[in-house]
Amino acid sequence: MSPRKRFHQRMVRLLTEALDDQAPEELAAVDQMDIRLGHRMRPCPDVSVVDARAAADDERTFYTPAEVRLVVEVVSPESEDRDRKTKPFRYAEAGIPYFWRVESKDGRPVVYVYELDPATGAYGLTGIHHGRLTVPVPFPIDIDLDA
Repeated sequence: MSPRKRFHQRMVRLLTEALDDQAPEELAAVDQMDIRLGHRMRPCPDVSVVDARAAADDERTFYTPAEVRLVVEVVSPESEDRDRKTKPFRYAEAGIPYFWRVESKDGRPVVYVYELDPATGAYGLTGIHHGRLTVPVPFPIDIDLDA
């Protein structure tokens, strides 16, 4: 397996587990589940934090934007353009409040944290995290990125 593929898998697992462990009871972290943004638009983020009731429904094939609090995209060379440009625009347009983009710099994770600006309807960068990710929203989160 390539180092990039290992990085991607490791980050998806780390973030899904850490977010699910730290999420309040009414939220759950899931990986690889579509979000229906429109009639013909169902992107599949690497990790999402969603309403726990929606996550508990095993019959679901997608979540609605109203059920999603946070989406996380772990960038790989083949998804770079989509993860940096297309998906953030679409997630913001759908009203998803928080977006994280995870990239590899010299094999170590860097997390770019964005929050939806209600005045513009676009994401604003609120932080760039190396080594440790600590944020107060969408709930208090503290993750050792180098774990």
